[in-house]
Amino acid sequence: MRSPKLSTVCLCLSLEGELFTCKTPAIADIVILVDGSWSIGRINFRLVRAFLENLVRAFGVDSEMTRIGLAQYSGDPRVEWHLNTHATKEAVIDAVKNLPYKGGNTLTGLALTYILENSFKSESGSRTGVPKIGILITDGKSQDEVDLPAQSLREAGIELFAIGVKNADENELKAIASPPQDTHVYNVADFAVMNDIVEGLTRTVCDRVEQLDKVIKGEKPVAESAVPPRDLVTSEVTARSFRVSWARAPGAVVKYRVVFYPAGGSGGQPEERVVGGDESSVLLQNLNSLTEYQVAVFAVYTSTASEALRGSQTTLVLPMVNDLQLSDITHSTMRVRWKMAAGANGYMILYAPLTGGDPADEKEVKVGNSVNEVELESLSPNTEYTVTVYAMYGEEASDPMTSQETTLPLMAAKNLRFSDITHSSGRLAWDAASRKVNGYRIMYVKTDGVQPNELNVGPVTTWLLRNLTSLTEYTVAIFALYDEGQADSLTDTFTTTIVPDPVDLRSSEVSTDSFRVSWQHAGSDVVLYRLTWTSSEGGDTQESMVSGKLNTYVLSRLRPLTEYEVSVSAQYPDGSESEAAYLVQSTASRFAVSNLQLSEATTFSMLVSWEMQDRRVRHYRLSYVTVKGDRGEETTMVPNGESSVVVQPLLSDTEYRVTVTPVYQEGDGPSVTRIGRSLPLSAPSNLRVLDEWYNRFRITWDTPPSPTMGYRIVYKPISGTGAALETFVGEDVNTMLILNLLTGTEYSVKVIASYTTGSSEALVGKAKTLYLGVTNLNPYQVRSNSMCAQWQPHRHANVYRVVIESLLNGQRQEKRLGGGATRQCFTDLTANSQYKISVYALLPDGTEGPAVTVTETTFPGATPATIRPPTTTPPPTVPAPREVCKAAKAELVFLVDGSWSIGDESFQKIIRFLHSTTGALDQIGPDGTQVAIAQFSDDARTEFKLNSYGDKDRLLEAINKISYKGGNTKTGRAIQHVKESIFTVEGGVRRGIPKVLVVLTDGRSQDDVNKVSKEIQMEGYIVFAIGFADADYGELVSIASKPSDRHVFFVDDLDAFTKIEEKLITFVCEAASATCPSVPMGSSNAHGFRMMEMFGLVEQRYGNVPGVSMGPGTFNSFPSFHLHGDSFVSQPTKYIHPEGLPSDYTITMLFRLLPETPEEPFALWEILSKNNEPLVGVILDNSGKTLTFFNTDYKGDFQTVTFEGPEIKKLFYGSFHKLHVAISKTSARAVIDCTLVAEKTINAAGNITTDGMEVLGRMVRSRSSKDNSAPFELQLFDIVCSTSWASRDKCCELPGLRKEEDCPALPRSCTCTQDSKGPEGPPGPPGGPGTRGARGDRGEPGLVGPMGQSGHAGVQGPQGPPGPQGPSGRSIKGNPGGPGERGEKGAIGLPGTQGVPGSSGNPGREGQPGSRGLPGKDGPQGRQGSSGTIGTPGAPGAPGNSGSPGPHGSQGPPGLPGTKGEKGERGDLQSSASVQAIARQVCEQLIQSHMSRYDSILNHIPSAPVAVRTVPGPPGEPGRQGTPGPQGEQGPPGRPGFPGSNGESGRPGDSGTPGEKGEKGSPGVGLQGPRGQAGPPGPPGQGRQGSQGTPGRPGNPGTPGRPGVPGPVGSAGPPGYCDQNACLGYNVGVQLPPSGYQNYDDGAEEEPYNQYEGYTSQNYQPNYGDPRPIEGEEPAPLAGEDEELRSPATLEDVSPGATPDYRSEIPTLLFHHG
Repeated sequence: MRSPKLSTVCLCLSLEGELFTCKTPAIADIVILVDGSWSIGRINFRLVRAFLENLVRAFGVDSEMTRIGLAQYSGDPRVEWHLNTHATKEAVIDAVKNLPYKGGNTLTGLALTYILENSFKSESGSRTGVPKIGILITDGKSQDEVDLPAQSLREAGIELFAIGVKNADENELKAIASPPQDTHVYNVADFAVMNDIVEGLTRTVCDRVEQLDKVIKGEKPVAESAVPPRDLVTSEVTARSFRVSWARAPGAVVKYRVVFYPAGGSGGQPEERVVGGDESSVLLQNLNSLTEYQVAVFAVYTSTASEALRGSQTTLVLPMVNDLQLSDITHSTMRVRWKMAAGANGYMILYAPLTGGDPADEKEVKVGNSVNEVELESLSPNTEYTVTVYAMYGEEASDPMTSQETTLPLMAAKNLRFSDITHSSGRLAWDAASRKVNGYRIMYVKTDGVQPNELNVGPVTTWLLRNLTSLTEYTVAIFALYDEGQADSLTDTFTTTIVPDPVDLRSSEVSTDSFRVSWQHAGSDVVLYRLTWTSSEGGDTQESMVSGKLNTYVLSRLRPLTEYEVSVSAQYPDGSESEAAYLVQSTASRFAVSNLQLSEATTFSMLVSWEMQDRRVRHYRLSYVTVKGDRGEETTMVPNGESSVVVQPLLSDTEYRVTVTPVYQEGDGPSVTRIGRSLPLSAPSNLRVLDEWYNRFRITWDTPPSPTMGYRIVYKPISGTGAALETFVGEDVNTMLILNLLTGTEYSVKVIASYTTGSSEALVGKAKTLYLGVTNLNPYQVRSNSMCAQWQPHRHANVYRVVIESLLNGQRQEKRLGGGATRQCFTDLTANSQYKISVYALLPDGTEGPAVTVTETTFPGATPATIRPPTTTPPPTVPAPREVCKAAKAELVFLVDGSWSIGDESFQKIIRFLHSTTGALDQIGPDGTQVAIAQFSDDARTEFKLNSYGDKDRLLEAINKISYKGGNTKTGRAIQHVKESIFTVEGGVRRGIPKVLVVLTDGRSQDDVNKVSKEIQMEGYIVFAIGFADADYGELVSIASKPSDRHVFFVDDLDAFTKIEEKLITFVCEAASATCPSVPMGSSNAHGFRMMEMFGLVEQRYGNVPGVSMGPGTFNSFPSFHLHGDSFVSQPTKYIHPEGLPSDYTITMLFRLLPETPEEPFALWEILSKNNEPLVGVILDNSGKTLTFFNTDYKGDFQTVTFEGPEIKKLFYGSFHKLHVAISKTSARAVIDCTLVAEKTINAAGNITTDGMEVLGRMVRSRSSKDNSAPFELQLFDIVCSTSWASRDKCCELPGLRKEEDCPALPRSCTCTQDSKGPEGPPGPPGGPGTRGARGDRGEPGLVGPMGQSGHAGVQGPQGPPGPQGPSGRSIKGNPGGPGERGEKGAIGLPGTQGVPGSSGNPGREGQPGSRGLPGKDGPQGRQGSSGTIGTPGAPGAPGNSGSPGPHGSQGPPGLPGTKGEKGERGDLQSSASVQAIARQVCEQLIQSHMSRYDSILNHIPSAPVAVRTVPGPPGEPGRQGTPGPQGEQGPPGRPGFPGSNGESGRPGDSGTPGEKGEKGSPGVGLQGPRGQAGPPGPPGQGRQGSQGTPGRPGNPGTPGRPGVPGPVGSAGPPGYCDQNACLGYNVGVQLPPSGYQNYDDGAEEEPYNQYEGYTSQNYQPNYGDPRPIEGEEPAPLAGEDEELRSPATLEDVSPGATPDYRSEIPTLLFHHG
């Protein structure tokens, strides 16, 4: 076989010269066998003809010479011409040119046998004693056996040559040809190059004919001729080598000698390489570069050698380096980089200064062949260097590559700055010059001087220069010092300052003949101070020099009562002297007080204070009188040692002149006078009304700035009868619940602040109780002896008293009905008589509203009342099914509002809508969609169940027969009814079929819909909500599934149903698809399958699944299900995927493997056929740490893809991981923890059979009838009909990947209002316009809000009622709510009891106002305690002690709950410690925040003690709200901080003995006395009952101070995150304490009145006394303040016909605190 390259060379030679001609006299019989199969093709067959023509031309063809015959074969061979057919060469060539193409298969063995039997026969021209040659030409592998036919030919003496083209099998060619194979086998790549082998072939055939002829003739072969090789070619030329190739010489060449040496007489010795005779090339190596070499190739035979085949070749130049770069240049280094040269075994770098250098300066660096960069060091700064790089090849070097670069100069310091400049020093600072700097030299000199100063410092960047001259300019230079020398200087100037003067010159110890002067040092380097003094009356100036270390001096031997002027100056080391400081002082006589101040004014007192240090003063005389002089002057004496006193009682809002005179033994000193004003009797402000109810309302007001004794509240009906009533509350109360009022009555309310000296003007407003009465009362079915009455019920009435009275004879009948009743009939009446029917509504607490009456006359005689039958619209025809509903298969339930607000006419429109919507469905019954309808009002009524009707005609007929129900609107109860009574197996529910609920309502529900709506959505129901008329859009959103734009519809009225019908039907039918039903996924809906529910692995049903237990998952609020070993959880496929799997889908599983999970592979999930054969599944191999997905493709072939690698191995480490396997028609992707791990190609899947099972955890080797399964934990399993789900999923279930801002709230989180609804917070600021507001409780119905579908929403009242309880809250922190109706003062603990009047004590300044004491005698003010309870107004007395406010005491009505529930160990800890820490902190803050609000609220709720429901968590630090500072710095009056750790309250001062009432005690009672000193701090609150004050009279319950912004309200910690481990989850059972403030109990409708069952006298009355009639004249109102008040956050009036919403009322009523 010849080399293609060599063949090409031969072709070139044959074209340039003449074709070879065989000259031997020997003759031969040559038969050519040509492959004519279809694989050759007609075009290539033409090339075969040309090859044959050239082959024939090489021989002398004649009948007496060489004969040539030819046969062609394919499936069957045939002779084209025999050996004796053509007698001349030309005839043979003509036959070749006309050779026809046969076509067919390739049966080479048959053809070889054929020419043996037909061509090499005497009759065919074969001659005896003539060499016989066979030449085979083929392009492919034979389709039959060739070995035996070829052997037969060779044994017959026929020498075979085999030529293969293109796809020929070389091994087959070798089996056919005669030896030696290297001369008898040829193989070319294409027909186009066949002519390349003609010459070699013909030479070889010619030689063999000659040799065979001699063998046949018996001649001894002559010595073989030594033929040289041909065609010398050189290639692969490099600098050190090149390859020599040649065409092999004919004959039996033993070896080839290749001799080479440098040309041109360079003296190189010849070298030799020897290769075998079958070689045709050799690589000459280790040559010199750029050198011409002579080459000679000799063919060596057994006994001789040929002539040389000669040639020459010049080696290339040695490769040099490229891309030489000089970089990273500093003052002493630079980096050299280059691109490596191929083949180099090292590099040499030479570098030297470019100019002026000594040759000895050149340096050399050698590196290995793997290095391509070097850093040159120890270079001279600011010097240009030339750098040369050589590639080294042994001892040879390549051409150089050179570059130049200059080193940097030495880097100087930068940015010289001056600071701290004084008269003798200044600080220098500069930026460092370089990291290589050794230090700095600092030179400085006076700018006008000549003698410089110099100092060397280390590598610092700041230095303080000392011992400078004042007021002198200095020039400074900084030199950076390096090993290489000194950098340029950095220079600047600064000027020192003037020498400083002594300061703060003052006098003391003044006597009649001396006084001391003192001052602050002027500077640290003062040498002496010069003191001079002289009398103002004349005389000599005296002088004294004092050491610079002293700063005080006593001037003695002075004249008494004489004024002296004193000066002090400083002298410095440089001889300079400062300016003098001066002082004028007189020798002693009698002095006046200094710093006289009037402060802490109240309406009846003010504090007078002064300063005086003269011990000679015996006492002080303090006198005060009104500036107008309309009252006599009052005088009091204050002993020496005291410097303050409270003057009282004063007139309010009056200016006083206060004078203080020191009294000496020898007489009075000078007097000092100041003028101050007492505070006015300010009225309260901002009267507001909250919590209006049928027989009560709450008022609240802002307190005035002046301390009061309390407030007088006066109220009376504006219209109708009723006397004015009044009551009194204490000073710390700013809200009051007024009870026992008339229903539906407007009241005038006045609040007057009471002071010791009188009362303020009245703050006046109006408030109105709600109307307690039914509406729309009218008679019907009036007959001669009976009549009926019906009415619109009152939403909060639980009893109706219905009375009918004859206006003719006064006969009465009375009935008591339940709260759900809306009609009553009376019989045994008198004909033709007028009757009055009265209906009274009663609340649960017994409150009865006014009578609502109507009169009607019975018919005369027995004439019956005419009752017109209701008109009905004829039923429409049966609608045709919509195209979109053809594939629908679902359980479809319509829940229809049948309340009174609908009415008969509108209800018929709803019936028509149901008729049209259900008519759009296709197949009705078990094989299609099943439909049920329920109607609701107070309760729900099933009209018919899902399995009631199996065809559309009967279904539509049943819809038309539905009758109107009437009643209230209890939507939540109705949804619960649908869940429990309709979506049941008994009701016809099928497994694996989507459950769709459509709710139609016209108003807001009168019960809670949030909880049951969330439950039904979480269980996989698809809920649509349709609202019309006055429906609450927010409530519709909470009822419906997500997203709302697909599941919530709103129309203005029932006539607009047609606008939404098309879209609703489309969305419902799309959701009803059984192939990919719409199910809730995360915070929205997606099409897919909730596999956990399908397998029963949900909280409510897992107990029915054998071998499964439940525990906490990734968060405690998520359940995880432990599938124990051999649990074999399975379900029939037809129940889960009745229509099979979609073409594209994502398998999502959140699971973890357990220590007991076996090493053998098992299927997390798989689908089996009925024969137990796997169809689709996901397999984990615990031993090999691989993940495999398998299915059957569309061709029916079983296919698998296996994922492995470090990311896959994470699944086997025992932690929870989220796995997505996304399957499309072309690929399978593995996504772990929301990160793509791998993607592999697969074929599109075929569908599955649905007659088998779907199994979890099945062991792969379980292929017998008895299956077993592996244990593991499974938290989540979904199949979503989309391959993009994995990219949209946010892995919110994994703590390490959860981002609160992107994730929905965790279930059962601390702040969720799911089962435990906390108190409603204070009203926030009015929100922007919503999409649609709730039904208003006041005013005319307005148009719809910004959506514009209904009219404007009426004038916005003062803050409408809060909306219904919203959907369960998220654990996401919202914006903090607005502050409560007065903030600042936090909740006070248990009220302190009335203390005994305090004894004389030193007056203090700080502390909160104490409780009202009993009258006390004059005495100094006791130490002030914390705010206590408010006493009834009385005569002045010293304030008594007050109990320390306990942070959360439980004694007294009502008890305060602890700040934190102490119960409950923390549940299963999270895997992340950081999550624990954050979550614990957040939960504590949230719970503390709520607790503190409860504390302040509960003090004003007149109810029995109740426990606030807290979510148990780990005990934490109580009182995170606000830092508990010492309580006592007087802020706004009486406002302690947020409860938690309460401020340390003052200890009660020593009280004086009780005095007679009315005496003017030094601290008046109840008056804002001098502020007591803060007592020793009490222990901070720890969430338990505070220490109780000294027992006294029963205090008001808590009398809390004005509540603070509950400390800061809403500081809920990090945004909205709560560790559910600290709350409630699927962990150890945690008992929750009973809650008195849980508005929504499980399974029970809210009952607003239960909150007020505790309104008993003993609990309520102590808060403020019973109202009593007004004696005398009513107080006058404030001008301009007689205005109507409305609640900003609760219900407004309820007029007849309106229905109040109580659910939004109760939280505000219970928990509002001013």
